[in-house]
Amino acid sequence: MTNHHLRTLSEVIRDLKTQGYAADFIYRENKLMDMGSGKSYDAREITILKEYRFEGNTNPDDMSILYSIETVDGTKGTISTAYGANANTELDEFLNEAVWEA
Repeated sequence: MTNHHLRTLSEVIRDLKTQGYAADFIYRENKLMDMGSGKSYDAREITILKEYRFEGNTNPDDMSILYSIETVDGTKGTISTAYGANANTELDEFLNEAVWEA
């Protein structure tokens, strides 16, 4: 897990895109879906490479986590979610079933 106190979520996403993490993933119906291609992946078909936490300095609603992900077919991208009171517990459970890079 990496905290990015001095950089914004959008800055880290932009940096990851330059490193090849081009896919924008969303969570839908217990699958991770690539918005661009429409391909969907089960939890065991993805590897979470890194987790970035962002803490809102003045607003707890700004707390979020960004995940860099690679799928079994080599697609690399990101997904973000809130944590704390606004967490998406279904997505959290899905990601906990995924492979996490050591």
